[in-house]
Amino acid sequence: MKDVSRALLLAPPIFVVHFLEESPGFVGWFNSHVARGITPSLFWTVNLTALSVTLAVVAFEWFSRTPLSLGAALAWLCFLMFANALFHIAGALVDKRYVPGLFTAVLLYLPFYLWLFARALKSRRVTAAALLTAAVTCSLPMLIHGYLILFRGGRLF
Repeated sequence: MKDVSRALLLAPPIFVVHFLEESPGFVGWFNSHVARGITPSLFWTVNLTALSVTLAVVAFEWFSRTPLSLGAALAWLCFLMFANALFHIAGALVDKRYVPGLFTAVLLYLPFYLWLFARALKSRRVTAAALLTAAVTCSLPMLIHGYLILFRGGRLF
């Protein structure tokens, strides 16, 4: 049980490393796709908020260790890491070039999330059906957002 909680402690630093890779060029890349672009200030606000939520779900799991806390952490990280990684990969395929954040999305986000998901299943605190339902439901906003950016020139948020 402590194993998955301990593994979750890696989520905030992984997010920060991704942000550091992404931050120098993401706003320009994003604005090249979307007419209603974003400012560097908005980019920072969104990412600092995401870091705060990440810290909150990790703390909730660390101090609670309930099915709800584990499910909430995995659901959030599916949105933040798994679906975001798919967005970066799709962006690179559509543009046929590097998208800021691509390397950490592929090398850190995907393996970490899948490893964490497997650990959560092994903990038997949450059923596979519950984890999959939470993951799919929580990843939808990021997947829709990515689709709108890459194929419609718009954004969800």
